[in-house]
Amino acid sequence: MGLGRRLYRGEIDVDFVGKWRLWYGLSGLLLVISLAGLLINGLNLGVEFKGGSVFSFKPQSSVSVEEVRGTFSDEGVHQPIVQTAGERYRVTTETLSESTTLKMQDVISKEYGVPVNEVNIQSIGASWGGEVSEKAWIGLGVFMLAIILYLSMAFEPKMALAAIVALVHDLVITAGVYAWSGFEVTPATLLGFLTILGYSLYDAVVVFDMIKEVTAKLGTTSKQTYSMAANDALNHTLIRSLNTSLVAILPVAAILFIGTTVLGAGTLKDLSLALFVGMVVGTYSSLCVATPLLVTLKEREPKYQAIARRIASTSGAKGAKGSKSAATANG
Repeated sequence: MGLGRRLYRGEIDVDFVGKWRLWYGLSGLLLVISLAGLLINGLNLGVEFKGGSVFSFKPQSSVSVEEVRGTFSDEGVHQPIVQTAGERYRVTTETLSESTTLKMQDVISKEYGVPVNEVNIQSIGASWGGEVSEKAWIGLGVFMLAIILYLSMAFEPKMALAAIVALVHDLVITAGVYAWSGFEVTPATLLGFLTILGYSLYDAVVVFDMIKEVTAKLGTTSKQTYSMAANDALNHTLIRSLNTSLVAILPVAAILFIGTTVLGAGTLKDLSLALFVGMVVGTYSSLCVATPLLVTLKEREPKYQAIARRIASTSGAKGAKGSKSAATANG
């Protein structure tokens, strides 16, 4: 409680920029693990992307997911994906022939006491799934281009570059979580991805706006380097970033952990997992990836290199003077 109170009052100064090696190392490890998951397991694409058949029905009596899966497997259907939404079951399969589809409709009706006309069937072709995938990539590309243009106009190209790197960082790690967990990727998942991009961008803009305001005052007589000023700006926005993230994450966590496990709203997993992971990673990247990367880029500019050399030489001269005075006093 004491630490939280001091943090809220701004009495704690965290050296985010100075620990850039730690953040880069952690992010590098997370990216490697995520890429390994994408290469080894790949994404479990939903029927909307790869095509297939979807059966939706409400059993008359209580049954388990394993029983429903077994019913489809016994009829020769390979790797059926069974989801629950309240009392209804949604089973996604590979693309089935018309005869097999009608057969499964009769099997479901007999096994679970469901009238044949209440067994909803949806068949999605692979071409339609390819069209959805194409539109998703176009939407993502347009979004990224809009971000680059906005940040370049509102701030500067180096801030835009740092924000884009942080966004890609968030996307890859979130996709890696989906690859390792095996959660299905649906159009709702893509909406979650676009949402976390906007959220991560918002967090980065808040931080960069403060950095822009603080570093604009740096001149030849400044007592702070760009790194010091950026770190101060980051600490001034720290509690705001944490509060915003916490308020946003709590309802999403409730949907993910309570809605899908206690209430059985399985279809919400597609959206809520992307939002939950993306918000957590987005908060981390805005503080520990975007800002240190921006500082790395800006410290290479001659103006800020000159300020850093002057401050270093001044500090060195003061240190030497202090040592000489101490030696004289001891003598």
